[in-house]
Amino acid sequence: QVQLVESGGGLVQAGGSLRLSCLASARTFSTYAMGWFRQAPGKEREFVAAITWSGGDTYYADSVKGRFTISRDNAKNTVSLQMNSLNPEDTAVYYCATKYGSNRTTIRERYAYGYWGQGTQVIVSS
Repeated sequence: QVQLVESGGGLVQAGGSLRLSCLASARTFSTYAMGWFRQAPGKEREFVAAITWSGGDTYYADSVKGRFTISRDNAKNTVSLQMNSLNPEDTAVYYCATKYGSNRTTIRERYAYGYWGQGTQVIVSS
């Protein structure tokens, strides 16, 4: 069982920045690839970013590429999402999740993730 707790969400004006963090309980945290997803009201949960277990490779949705940066600190069991140049379309609940296995072809797929946090709300005002 892995418990994930997100933090760092809030209300920010368009053009602003937020940094989300996800703390994992698992002693095996460093063996998991990790992902961030988001869900806006009335929409499906969508992939935002992912990072491999070592942090050596990162993946981004086209909509956030160049604005968001995912990183991890395995010594602290945390994965972070730095979000810059936020716009109202980024408003959503953001979730972190652990990924099953090492298959990178599914790293953008929601079904490939097992444990999920409770989410943290991000609201970007125009």
